Amino acid sequence: MFSESLIRLKEKNLLREIKNHNSPQGSRISMNGKNYINFSSNDYLGLASQPRLIESSRKAIETFGFGSGASRLLCGGSILHDELEKKTAEFKGTESALIFNSGYSANTGIIPAIADEGDVIFSDELNHASIVDGCRLSRAKKIIYRHKDIGHLSELIKKEKVKREIIITDSVFSMDGDIAPLKDIYELCLTLNSTLSIPNFLLYIDDAHGTGVLGQGKGALAHFGIKSEPWIIQMGTFSKALGSFGAFAAGNKDTIEWILNTARSFIFSTALPSCVAAASIAALEVIEKEPELVNKLWTNREQAVHGITKLGYDIMGSETPIIPVRTGTVEEALQISQHLMENGILAPAIRPPSVREPRIRITVTAAHTAEDIESLIKALSL
Repeated sequence: MFSESLIRLKEKNLLREIKNHNSPQGSRISMNGKNYINFSSNDYLGLASQPRLIESSRKAIETFGFGSGASRLLCGGSILHDELEKKTAEFKGTESALIFNSGYSANTGIIPAIADEGDVIFSDELNHASIVDGCRLSRAKKIIYRHKDIGHLSELIKKEKVKREIIITDSVFSMDGDIAPLKDIYELCLTLNSTLSIPNFLLYIDDAHGTGVLGQGKGALAHFGIKSEPWIIQMGTFSKALGSFGAFAAGNKDTIEWILNTARSFIFSTALPSCVAAASIAALEVIEKEPELVNKLWTNREQAVHGITKLGYDIMGSETPIIPVRTGTVEEALQISQHLMENGILAPAIRPPSVREPRIRITVTAAHTAEDIESLIKALSL
């Protein structure tokens, strides 16, 4: 049925293939019997194989078993889910938090829950696909503003007069590695809400790639020195810098309770296993007790950026450990990725429709050594 469509994808060099590894996730990875230095993972702090996370997960399995057996609203949650939510709220500086099964399910559940018919969503044009789908699932009007363009956003807002307006943005854009101008967006919302008896401008931040990376690990609001407000909702994941799995919403108590009661992806999903919650708890504790991990991440990022740009590569405005290397064509992206693999480096070619422009997406982690990064730079220079 789809054979001709698959052929067309292959002809355009856009056919995707799954890559499976036979080693733990980390700065080194084994695939198809070969070892590579791994620059393709979102495991920014190197926690995915951290002994403390593994031990916490093992103990939870011994106590609670593996499968959770039901949704949280039935009997699927354990005391570890509750503990994780309390620790997440404290970590993010909010009154409350709620766990979701993934970042995708969080965005596709939360956004329709907070944006109803008669509302307007303003969404950055480069927001993650899960945000795009969450907006589509809502009954609100959707308006796209130019990437990080506060002037354009302000002009669009002036044209709309409705009961609730919601600005949605990634904190760190996952394919470009740049950071949203959250201070400006926050000030815009603060000004607009100050003229109202009841705030009707919400700010929804997808902090999936900011949590554990920005603000000494606390995330984007901490990075910009912004305290949480009742009209700010933070979404984040445990599956990237925290090395575990799942996601969360963090905000004021009423907002989180509303999401709990209306987000379909939460209500109708089996709860995450308790051992996953245990690993996430351990990850939060590691970040708070070992700030040097975040410092090492940024030291490594600066070394990589210096070496890559010195070779003349365009890193497309990256500000974070996500470092895209512009390639020009899909074919060139695939050739460079293959060349890197032949030199022991795993760094994927990212192609349309995931991005408009093809690129090599390099992610640096705290687990990389200076020698690892020099190996990457040497391979890019050949």
